[in-house]
Amino acid sequence: MAVTAGASALGLVSSMPSGPGVIAEETIARIAALVPPPVATFLLTSRQEAKAIIAQHRCCATSTLQLVDHVAHDELRKLRVALPGIRIVQVIHVTGVASVEEAVAVAPLVDALLLDSGNQKLPVKELGGTGRVHDWSLSRKIRETAGKPVFLAGGLNTGNVASAVAAVKPFGVDLCSGVRSNGRLDRAKLHDFFAALARDATDTG
Repeated sequence: MAVTAGASALGLVSSMPSGPGVIAEETIARIAALVPPPVATFLLTSRQEAKAIIAQHRCCATSTLQLVDHVAHDELRKLRVALPGIRIVQVIHVTGVASVEEAVAVAPLVDALLLDSGNQKLPVKELGGTGRVHDWSLSRKIRETAGKPVFLAGGLNTGNVASAVAAVKPFGVDLCSGVRSNGRLDRAKLHDFFAALARDATDTG
């Protein structure tokens, strides 16, 4: 459904402490094997140690790792050595100015950054799918200073995606709750979202 609507990547959500869209690793592997190129497959993982992430990836076999929690720099280096052909996207949960510093520090170790609106400091971590918008001025600052492609996430929907793209100018956008109804992907919301993106592209040239 997402590919037909126009998605260039699919986010496949493994076990998380909270948030929507979690599916079994066996299902992730089946989907990843069927997705037609050039559509990318992202394994969303909350694991933080390289050994555990590598084991999970070998089960799921996606083209990209999306690390939704903080991963230590030494662990990122281990991932790069062990999985040289796999792209690594580090999620930065934009909560304040410190998030800009975090993004700039980790950028040389990954292929891209994804800027989201979670909160890792809660008793039950929020690592995505919150439906909340964060401060786009901070996301723009990250995009301008990090030196790596930036994906924008966090509360994006048909009504605000044009404003978000104008404010941040990201490489791409990532969404979850904005195209779901009753916990499932909604075909109408998907098509409306991509129509809004297309209108924005036409309007901005």
